[in-house]
Amino acid sequence: MSASPPSAPATSGRSRASAGAPIFLQFDDNRLLPELFGEHDKHLVRIEQSTGVSLINRGNRLAIEGPEESADIARQALSRLYQRLKGGQPVDAADVDAAVRMASQPTNLFGEQEPIIRTRRRQISPRTPTQSRYIEAIRTNDLVFGLGPAGTGKTYLAVCVAVAMYLNNQVERIVLTRPAVEAGERLGFLPGDVKEKIDPYLRPIYDALYDTLPADQVARKIESGEIEIAPLAFMRGRTLKNAFVLLDEGQNTSPMQMKMFLTRLGENSRMIVTGDLSQIDLPAGQKSGLRDAVDTLSGVAGVDFVRFDARDVVRHPLVAKIVEAYDAAAGQAGGKAS
Repeated sequence: MSASPPSAPATSGRSRASAGAPIFLQFDDNRLLPELFGEHDKHLVRIEQSTGVSLINRGNRLAIEGPEESADIARQALSRLYQRLKGGQPVDAADVDAAVRMASQPTNLFGEQEPIIRTRRRQISPRTPTQSRYIEAIRTNDLVFGLGPAGTGKTYLAVCVAVAMYLNNQVERIVLTRPAVEAGERLGFLPGDVKEKIDPYLRPIYDALYDTLPADQVARKIESGEIEIAPLAFMRGRTLKNAFVLLDEGQNTSPMQMKMFLTRLGENSRMIVTGDLSQIDLPAGQKSGLRDAVDTLSGVAGVDFVRFDARDVVRHPLVAKIVEAYDAAAGQAGGKAS
């Protein structure tokens, strides 16, 4: 694929964006274009709607017309999607949205080549610049805190990196844990054995595992102990060596529980803590262990904090608007209180 000098603009059935000279992209593999453009050019239409440009395709040549900044965003998004297809990965509507999002944010430090997570079942690409930074932070730091709202990929990406590191023999096992706040950690009140008691609280972790490994392998590795999924209370008194350790829903720990967990870190281990400080389910008046850890460990060498916001939500587009609305309401309430 190459960009060529502007020439006379072409016409299209879609609406025209007002701007100066168009940008032209030329693709060297026509076989990839049907999937790049989408059925009935639906991917091009989606990019047009997101950026405000006009996209006109003629064979393997595509004209981008619109304001300079918007046209460059569309160019970067199309280039990223084309490279994705050349790498053997599919493109769907969510990938199109992700490509536009990555190109739109000035904090994108990775250009058009973002970090890729490779697992047995699939390859996972970050869908926002913050996700890119999060993946790199996990790969390069022994302790990382992923902070932000639901739907930003904090837990999912951490599990995917854990599986990739395990498959590459960088760690010997994966330990995944979560506080069972709704049961007050007193799991004896629930029916079944320990696994049956805690499974409902760990379902998001299981979902990520099944997305990266065949189900039979997940079952075998859990049975052998190579993957351990346990309530936070079971971490007490242990030293976790040669392991990738993830604490999910960290906002629902007490400061004592958080300190207990963090001090389990052993030799050649990687520890990740995820949580949303706006979704604390602890009793009123009890301080969150995650908030306490952020206050205590900020500035400590070897500890990294990655903060997500509504722009990083990769679920239904309405979820980002919901997060923004709640954040705005909380801000207004705080202003009145002060």
